[in-house]
Amino acid sequence: MTTEDLPDASGSSDRRSVRWRTRNVWAISLSAFFSDTGYQAVWAGFPLFLVLELHQPVWEFGLASALAYGGGTLFAWLGALLGDRIGHRRVAIGGNALIPLLSLSALWANPAVAIGLLCAGWWARNLRTPSRRVMLVEAAPDEADRSSVFGFLHALDIGGGALAGVYVLIAVIEHVAFSWIFLASVLPLAAATFSLTLCSTGRAVSTHVEPSDPAPSDPEPSESRRTRLPGAAPLLAASALFGFTYYSVGFPILTTAQGSGDRAFGIGAFLLFNAVSAATGYLMGPRLGSGIAERFRALGAFGYLFAVVGAVLLAVGAAAHLTVGVLLVGVAALGFSLGVVTTVEPTLMSVLRPGRAAGRGFGALGAARSAGLFFGNLIMGLLYARGAGWAYGYAAVMGIAATIVVLGAIPAARRADGRVRSQARMATDEQ
Repeated sequence: MTTEDLPDASGSSDRRSVRWRTRNVWAISLSAFFSDTGYQAVWAGFPLFLVLELHQPVWEFGLASALAYGGGTLFAWLGALLGDRIGHRRVAIGGNALIPLLSLSALWANPAVAIGLLCAGWWARNLRTPSRRVMLVEAAPDEADRSSVFGFLHALDIGGGALAGVYVLIAVIEHVAFSWIFLASVLPLAAATFSLTLCSTGRAVSTHVEPSDPAPSDPEPSESRRTRLPGAAPLLAASALFGFTYYSVGFPILTTAQGSGDRAFGIGAFLLFNAVSAATGYLMGPRLGSGIAERFRALGAFGYLFAVVGAVLLAVGAAAHLTVGVLLVGVAALGFSLGVVTTVEPTLMSVLRPGRAAGRGFGALGAARSAGLFFGNLIMGLLYARGAGWAYGYAAVMGIAATIVVLGAIPAARRADGRVRSQARMATDEQ
């Protein structure tokens, strides 16, 4: 018996940590770390490359972000369906292997080609994301560990982004060409794909069974009943609304760089955003509640609402030409918000749509977010041309709407908690 097989001792956080930090969890999380180290370097430099080097208007960066994120709606959904048919491990590895397309985006001083390659690589990333989440859920079957596992994934994921920020910051200060900065991202992206090949989960092909018509021989009827837990619909609606307010980090990069008159400050804002987000996912993951209703409350109060705070600070700082410190505090608030949201949203979906329904649940979650991001970034780009304050003010209003939706879903979440407790009692009685 290994330490991973030991039963959890009451009050022993160390033993619990050993239990869920398995080889598969490490392989998936390290893949996330290397992936972000690669493609976040491109996202950190792309707005500076497009707007400041190719001299394109800011709305064009908004269009590029909208196409990248919005197109991800279709690819996230297709990835979930494809994973159910051929196995999520294959989809995750195949999609990850195509992400380096975005690393080629600065090889030609042509905005259309650059945006096209950026979108192609990002769509490949969206294709693999639902499958990677399914693999992680399979690697951590105990629901009590989900927040910790997704928080750990987010910490390494965004930690890779922070490392990318350090690398790009040094490169920009040393006046390295963006073509070389972007090309270097191929190496960590290749390491990310290799890391996924070391994971053994996601091999099985799922057979989706509608919960309203379970097969008579279904060996896990309780799982089938739970695929209709209330709360998924408002979660998807809130995630889409958050997509309207969660604009590309490229906008704060541009705001900080233009407000300070120094590109390095823009990359510094990107680095701060990722560092705060990574620390939040790791430290807050186990502390964001264990029940469905508690997680909904944390998602609204600490996730979406902090995005509003960050947008307001950026709007006021940009419109009133305040010091760069105000802008950086706003960026830090956005990082905290993302750390909470990226930890809680998939954790909730894994509980509300467990087992065989997980792939489609994660696909729907990714599609809802991407749909919001498409319109959100497009509107942000158009409003930014009028003034940064207008763009961030719009984002704050949409963040408030997302907060209202998710907090309004707490009664449904309480009913879901009641059903989970009832099913647990039934399972105990059957044993």
